Amino acid sequence: IELKSGMLNIFLKTGIVFTQVDVWLGLSYCDGKWNKVTVSKEGSVISASMNELREQTLEPRVQQLTVNSPVYVGGIPPDIHNIYKELGLEQGFGGCMKDVKFTRGAVVNLASVSSSAVRVNLDGCLSADSAVNCRGNDSILVYRGKEQSVYESGLQPFTEYLYRVVASNEGGSVSSVWTRVRTRESVPQNVPTPSRVHSINGYSIEVTWEKPAGVIGVIEKYILKAYEEDGPNVPITSAELADTSVLTGVLTGLHPFTNYAVTLTACTLAGCTESLHALNISTPQEAPEDVQSPTAISFPTFLLMSWSPPKKPNGIITQYTLYMNGVPVYLGNGTKYVVKDLAVFTPHQFLLTACTLAGCANSSQVTLLTAQLPPSHVDAPVPTVLDSRTIYVQWKEPVEVNGILDRYIIYIANNEQNFTKWNVIYNSTEHFLDFTIQQLFPGTEYLIKLAACTEGGCSISEASRAITDESTPEGVPAPKAQSYSSDSFNISWTKPEYPNGIITSYGLYMDGILMQNSSQLSCYAYGLAPWSLHSFRVQACTAKGCALGPLV
Repeated sequence: IELKSGMLNIFLKTGIVFTQVDVWLGLSYCDGKWNKVTVSKEGSVISASMNELREQTLEPRVQQLTVNSPVYVGGIPPDIHNIYKELGLEQGFGGCMKDVKFTRGAVVNLASVSSSAVRVNLDGCLSADSAVNCRGNDSILVYRGKEQSVYESGLQPFTEYLYRVVASNEGGSVSSVWTRVRTRESVPQNVPTPSRVHSINGYSIEVTWEKPAGVIGVIEKYILKAYEEDGPNVPITSAELADTSVLTGVLTGLHPFTNYAVTLTACTLAGCTESLHALNISTPQEAPEDVQSPTAISFPTFLLMSWSPPKKPNGIITQYTLYMNGVPVYLGNGTKYVVKDLAVFTPHQFLLTACTLAGCANSSQVTLLTAQLPPSHVDAPVPTVLDSRTIYVQWKEPVEVNGILDRYIIYIANNEQNFTKWNVIYNSTEHFLDFTIQQLFPGTEYLIKLAACTEGGCSISEASRAITDESTPEGVPAPKAQSYSSDSFNISWTKPEYPNGIITSYGLYMDGILMQNSSQLSCYAYGLAPWSLHSFRVQACTAKGCALGPLV
């Protein structure tokens, strides 16, 4: 069935019999009103009619028509077109149809029963004034001249027009057939606000809308957009819907427990228009996401726990649950808790659960330790004297370290300073259990203490006592001699700079002769000649030997 240039053509092929019925209509149907077309085959009679015009033909050889394939209305696909080239079919129908029905059935709703549709839309019908624009001799003159092309403006969008060319010379004029052409769509106007929005869950919503009224053209797609109510004027998420026959769509990618403004955008090939107003909706709560692991300030026997709200609370947090080693130790909506009565420097597994009305979520598990303390007890070191200047010190690791052992420190003091000044002789993070102290003074009593340290502090042992082997004194001083009379001297001296042991005796030599050997630090020499010159020298002795001082 084909309508072209004022002619309604019916082609029927059954077997090898080809039948054609033509109904001349002229421009009678171009009046802006609906026209009723009927095509029938009753036995050997094939007829076609439009309104009051009717033609029929008798073909005895025609066979029974059995329809066992799809019925194409308004055009046929290219692959079918290629099979029936002899029909000479052209492009699809341009215009409007309604109330399509067959003899054995009710009126067919094309939108609901069609298996596929290409560029089908009922919004592009010719307006009533098309009766003026295509009534043959009543048509409007668009151009007169000798050019072979013309540009016409001021037309209506997405409207079908009929054009024909009249060529004239001195011998007369001739007209072409009418050519059908349609202007392009316009951008949609007055796109309505979505009529209904409801939440599927905290992350998606279903939106329903009415078809925009007065759209001149074919709607290519709809776009749903969601804006945060108090956020920037940029959509958080959007969804493009290419099936324009469906007036419901789903928007995903939303955030739970958030206020959104939802808009509808309708698009033709000419462009898109968004609804002026939006429909507001609040998404429901969901279980939290990105729950933060708890942190702690460590003390030796308790942990001061704290935590931050989830990065995505997805609602109002109704309760936190803190688990220690799999056992809940806190329930509430606070963000701090003190875990008491713990052992020193002991690991514990913690996990935090955060809940909204919609559900709960866990943080990742974290291991936290209580703080370190100084070691409980440090045994005194064991010194061994190797010689007059060297002591070898050994010690044991503390039984209760109360943490991670960080370092050992050895303090030393000697009797020369009355054990009042303690010096650090060894400080090392190497966990050796011995050390050799060198460059000591011979014959000197030393007190040695050991400190063992963790990050929690140091514990110091009791002092161990050791005396280096004696040797001969060093730094024996020169004596001081003063004469208060013409026949005597008062002579005195001090202890050696380095006694190197216990001084057993002091000897005083006058003119090379030992005149006194005692523990005294002074001597009185008398019975001398007036104005006589004498030499003096002091000798200091330990159990290991004696040493002489300088001559005076």
